[in-house]
Amino acid sequence: MKVLLINGSPNRNGCTNRALAEVADTLKKEGIDTEIFQIGNRPVYGCSGCGACEKTGRCVHDDDAANRILERMKEADGVVIGSPVYYSGANGALCALLDRVFFAGGNELVGKPAAAVVSARRSGTTATFQRLNQYFAIKKMPIVTSQYWNNVHGYTPEDVEQDLEGLQTMRTLGRNMAWMLKLTENGAAAGICFPEAEEPVATDFIR
Repeated sequence: MKVLLINGSPNRNGCTNRALAEVADTLKKEGIDTEIFQIGNRPVYGCSGCGACEKTGRCVHDDDAANRILERMKEADGVVIGSPVYYSGANGALCALLDRVFFAGGNELVGKPAAAVVSARRSGTTATFQRLNQYFAIKKMPIVTSQYWNNVHGYTPEDVEQDLEGLQTMRTLGRNMAWMLKLTENGAAAGICFPEAEEPVATDFIR
């Protein structure tokens, strides 16, 4: 089994990476393979609403990280997405990528355990945490919890090292993710699979 951890910060070795590394180290101790994917700091596209991904399963914009993230998410058994807090919300570049990934991902992401991780100097963590969890909820991805909201605090990775509660929360998240993955694997072996969805019903507020 393997968990993909997405570093949604433009800083490869910043606070978000430190939090994800704590989760990854715990997963490895539980016998789970990991990969940390860094989105980088190059410009990215927002979703243009063209609808082409509904036919191809890929975004038409292929010169940034979106399709690479999608392929890795499809291959992984679980997903952890981390973001720094920018203006009390998730990194805009990360959200631009995730909008396209989750539009194009279709049903191939359904049932994969997922979790959000947030780093902040001070505040904005819960709004960012909620924003990231919305992606998982709409794709029917079971959301893995910890002992607290999955946050670390600090301005530098060295600051995060001093956030003992935050790092403990990351370790608990890693153990809980490993537990859910093992339950999923054992359940599938026993013939207990993720429930099949009904045909979607789409309505708006006028009909």
